[in-house]
Amino acid sequence: MDKHIEILVQRYPQLDSCKNEILKAYQVLEEAYSAGRKLLVAGNGGSASDSEHIVGELMKEFKLKRNIYAAQIDRLMKIDAEMGAVLADHLQGTLPAISLVGEPSLTTAFMNDAVPVLIFAQQVNGLGRAGDVFLGISTSGNSKNLLYAAVAAKSKGLKVIGLTGANENQLERFSDVCIHVPETETYKIQELHLPVYHCLCLMLEEKFFG
Repeated sequence: MDKHIEILVQRYPQLDSCKNEILKAYQVLEEAYSAGRKLLVAGNGGSASDSEHIVGELMKEFKLKRNIYAAQIDRLMKIDAEMGAVLADHLQGTLPAISLVGEPSLTTAFMNDAVPVLIFAQQVNGLGRAGDVFLGISTSGNSKNLLYAAVAAKSKGLKVIGLTGANENQLERFSDVCIHVPETETYKIQELHLPVYHCLCLMLEEKFFG
């Protein structure tokens, strides 16, 4: 078991019940990133904030230094030595991730003109490529817009990870891995989602930048 998962369980003993699910989710993400793929994330309400939060941890330095590759630095310097030097000093390595909750023009247009419940599915249809991963965050696991997005993701060859509460739910039907944190009240589920995805981000950062 990964050291970060062990530390997570030490800090949050109740998460021992889902440590194998966390490891499996990590393995799905590691495989995708190793193949040059990306992560799409979505949720509603507080889980929408979690979607943005995860992207923030993956797209910049979290705990470790993330230097860009020497080959990219060489290309930057050839294009413009002055600006290239600034970019080389300050750009950080990334784990590509996109939150599907952060496009107000697209989402409001689609909600007004088409079928509102399909807003995440529409973005998965446009952005998703085979080998990518869709992460759906839902305290109930039954949010219709996430279910449609998961089905759209599977149809395009994406892997699907669910992050939910303890109860059986519909999202797990369409998930390659579903992490069930052991709570049933919304705010308590949300309180456990954050350390779970922080753990995943730590594991991924160490793998690719450690």
